[in-house]
Amino acid sequence: MFAKVVAVSLLTLASGQLLAAECKVTVDSTDQMSFNTKAIEIDKSCKTFTVELTHSGSLPKEVMGHNWVLSKEADMQPIATDGLSAGIDKGYLKDGDERIIAHTKIIGAGETDSVTFDVSKLKADEKYAFFCSFPGHISMMKGTVTLK
Repeated sequence: MFAKVVAVSLLTLASGQLLAAECKVTVDSTDQMSFNTKAIEIDKSCKTFTVELTHSGSLPKEVMGHNWVLSKEADMQPIATDGLSAGIDKGYLKDGDERIIAHTKIIGAGETDSVTFDVSKLKADEKYAFFCSFPGHISMMKGTVTLK
């Protein structure tokens, strides 16, 4: 009887942990100008969400740098265009650009950076996207962010 109670308790505990929302994702970037994902889903139960950006390539950030930028889908290209003149030291992002919801710094080979943002900034009926703001990368390095 005791073994049965323990087994049921462990099963209940395990299933409860499986139901807990994952409020973090790791996104890898490469020398081939790509992210390892094209879509990120954020559970509405998350208060904050963390994106850890890694760079598994071998090139330095000055040559093949990547960052992860979150914005409304419609703001992606204007943010990237406006950020071109900001330069690499500012992550090709214009200072004080309020269209940017969250972003990492630009990283190169073997580096990582992360950003945590408040999920309440996202609205369920809005289309969000992520992209790399390094010049020319947005055409291939982008994806969707969905609040579910």
